[in-house]
Amino acid sequence: MANERIRSEALLSKVTTAEAAAKFINDGDTVATSGFTPSGYPKAVPLALAERAKNGEKIEITLITGASVGPELDGALTDAGVIKRRFPYQTNSNMRNAINNGEVKYADMHLSHVSQYMDYGFFGDIDIAIVEAIAINADGGIIPSTSVGVSPQAVKNAKKVIVEINTSQSMHLEGVHDIYMTQQPPFREPIPITKSGDRIGTTYIPCDPAKIVAIVETDITDKVRPLGAIDEDSRKISQHIIKFLENEVEAGRLPENLLPLQSGVGSVANAVLGGLVDSNFTNLTCYTEVIQDSMFDLIDAGKVTVASGTSFTPSEEGLKRLNENMAHYAKYCVLRPMEISNNPEVARRLGVISINTAIEIDIYGHVNSTNIMGSRMMNGLGGSGDYTRNAYISIFTTVSNAKNGDISSIVPMASHVDHTEHDVQVVVTEQGLADLRGLSPRERARAIIENCAHPDYKEMLTDYLDRAEQTKFKHESHLMDEALSWHARFLATGSMKK
Repeated sequence: MANERIRSEALLSKVTTAEAAAKFINDGDTVATSGFTPSGYPKAVPLALAERAKNGEKIEITLITGASVGPELDGALTDAGVIKRRFPYQTNSNMRNAINNGEVKYADMHLSHVSQYMDYGFFGDIDIAIVEAIAINADGGIIPSTSVGVSPQAVKNAKKVIVEINTSQSMHLEGVHDIYMTQQPPFREPIPITKSGDRIGTTYIPCDPAKIVAIVETDITDKVRPLGAIDEDSRKISQHIIKFLENEVEAGRLPENLLPLQSGVGSVANAVLGGLVDSNFTNLTCYTEVIQDSMFDLIDAGKVTVASGTSFTPSEEGLKRLNENMAHYAKYCVLRPMEISNNPEVARRLGVISINTAIEIDIYGHVNSTNIMGSRMMNGLGGSGDYTRNAYISIFTTVSNAKNGDISSIVPMASHVDHTEHDVQVVVTEQGLADLRGLSPRERARAIIENCAHPDYKEMLTDYLDRAEQTKFKHESHLMDEALSWHARFLATGSMKK
């Protein structure tokens, strides 16, 4: 008999073990899964697939997810040598090492591109989709759990679908999702979102029941990551941004309740957004990727009226809080496919204020958000570019130095560029804020050094710029033989300081 979570009597016959479901995956397959951050990703079937490899079976796959996922997927499959190609974003340390060691071929991508790559066939055939859900409707419609990511396109394009019904996920999630998929050009139409809270789709992912080859019941919880405490540097960065936004309102460039906010993943981003709890701003809206702990704080403080994203991305404490109050938070939240949450068209229309983090920023405003010292992949580009280039105001944050002061986050020339000077409008560190709008390159350089550089490096950066400006090229002056010497000096001595 059909039940609350599997609502089709015919589909009950597809219920099987994770081990049996994993046998549908073959060597050489391209596998697309749910998951965006360690939320809503499949767990039981990947663990079973890893066991097949550990037992000596040769199996290598291409893995496509929404973004980073948990250890049962990226970690277990990397350890077992199963993943040979990976798209589009990751945070697992074992996966990162495998990428940097050349064991996994990794292509970093704008997240808004991933879904359409699947639809356009740029990844080739999608052999298997593995999707975590809280329930399956009588018509095969799949109700996602704590994230959406690329799940709709994975289900749409896959030859076979495996569904993990996770009983640890709250049934109060039903109704929070808004599943809308675009058509391929030349038939694509405007996405009909004009406000952050607009609902334009279904609460489930449409799926032909005949494509579902296995249903696995599991209760493995999301292995969410801790969020660091709001430290003094993060608090100062948040205060600089709030003051800047207050000035923008006073100048008439922003409404009193601002425009929809977007904030990236992680502790600093969480802290920056959390600073708004004690601000004078009210009736805020968010159009972002991830809904983190600070968003729950803003909702509980009556500051946020709607938060649109593609994933709940809480800390361990936040996950407990979310599960205990899911019915409450669901009233304020919408989870969309990342094709929609990260869509440049919608971000531009809504006038999103983007706030993202950088690894390093050079004096002219180029941002490196992916590669340590220009060559070692950290996590990936994520959705930062989707919002940055299309934002009403684009903001990048970083602490001014790292490694106990041996690295300056403000450098003469970025060792890798993810966001060009043309897209970066505001740079913020704990030292201060540089508004780069309308400034020439040399003006930007002076503003960034003066306002954002750490005192230990300000004189060195000023000296570099003074000497660079004595060359015959006066627009964006560089001493090319010296521009990247800061990075070389760190690699050689362990410090950027002279």
